[in-house]
Amino acid sequence: MERETLYGKTLTELQAVCTELQLPRFVAKQIADWLYRKGVRSIDEMTNLSKVARTALSEKFELGLHAPEQADESADGTKKYLYRTAENEFVESAYIPDRERATLCVSSQAGCRMGCKFCATARLGLKHSLSTCDILNQIASLPEREKLTNVVFMGMGEPLDNMENVLRALEIMTSEWGFGWSPTRITLSTAGVARELRRFLDSTQVHLAVSLHNPFHEEREQIMPIEKAYPIRQVADILREYDFTHQRR
Repeated sequence: MERETLYGKTLTELQAVCTELQLPRFVAKQIADWLYRKGVRSIDEMTNLSKVARTALSEKFELGLHAPEQADESADGTKKYLYRTAENEFVESAYIPDRERATLCVSSQAGCRMGCKFCATARLGLKHSLSTCDILNQIASLPEREKLTNVVFMGMGEPLDNMENVLRALEIMTSEWGFGWSPTRITLSTAGVARELRRFLDSTQVHLAVSLHNPFHEEREQIMPIEKAYPIRQVADILREYDFTHQRR
């Protein structure tokens, strides 16, 4: 029987796992600590869990983490990593060092269905949206993980087209029981999926970047088909509903 991935589960989901396995509720926070703060690579390393608990977890779950399968480095130190997804597709993430900053550009989908004319990923079409585990694995399995200062959702795919898994990833990254990162370390870039924009803004405090490319409706429509469904004027109107005085977006 194929085991379910444990990495990428929120605290609420881990509590449900504990209930299912008849483990004490407090064990969920211990598991989260091992996964997201201590960075274990196997369930057996969760040494403050009982042997019974570790056995029960191992029978149904695996961590789901795996190293990149390929790495290419440019002259300026930027590294492009290739990861295999759970559905046997490949996605890229880019590690970009810049003096005291080190940014990782992560993917949210294998391929993309937005169809932007200037984007190589668009030519692939959408293969599938990444699971929360696949998204976070790009961070957890990054060789330079300890050097990271920032993460941008600006790789392959449209993050707001994979809203559920992206929000779960952001919850894990910014929660005290998860990575414990400040939301100011994270930026999400969107082509302008207006139907999900309010939910994103209401759910998280991470930075937002909107890919404009052209401010004129007719011209933008020629290079970004999303303009037909969600005109940039509609996106701008939604943004005007929010007070960004004390937030950097």
